[in-house]
Amino acid sequence: MYGWVLLFFDLCRFRKGPQDLPYSQALLLSSITAYAILGFLMLYIESGWFNAIMQVSVGALLLLAFAKIILLISRKPGRFVQTSSALFGTDALISFFAIPIIAGMTTGRVSMLSFAAMVALMIWNWLIIGHILRHALSETFSFGLGIAFLYIMASYWVMAQLFP
Repeated sequence: MYGWVLLFFDLCRFRKGPQDLPYSQALLLSSITAYAILGFLMLYIESGWFNAIMQVSVGALLLLAFAKIILLISRKPGRFVQTSSALFGTDALISFFAIPIIAGMTTGRVSMLSFAAMVALMIWNWLIIGHILRHALSETFSFGLGIAFLYIMASYWVMAQLFP
């Protein structure tokens, strides 16, 4: 387990790609579980337990569907388990770092430091997704960033429509 966490940290630092993760259903399930727990904790701070569960569930389905579709389009469906594991695991790590910032922001005192930290985490998350997609799709980093940007914007739009 500790080895997997280190691999996700290396992914977040752009030292490894999704191909460096083992092809493991157990790792995918563990990554989804970590994503769900940390995502729930992050969302619960602002929206309550039911809304947090619903948003985490929809977010997980969107991420799974996105990974499946983008890999099918690029004719690389065999990379689904590793790519999905990488996306869920790195998102869980970003959520882990975001929880204290969001908790501080919900007290009503939004400082420039907390705002800057959230923006930095959002940009870092975008870069990580782009990095993962670059490797998963065997494309350039700029292509991966473009696809990551489209995914992020589409998922924000879907979430805003479902949870106004």
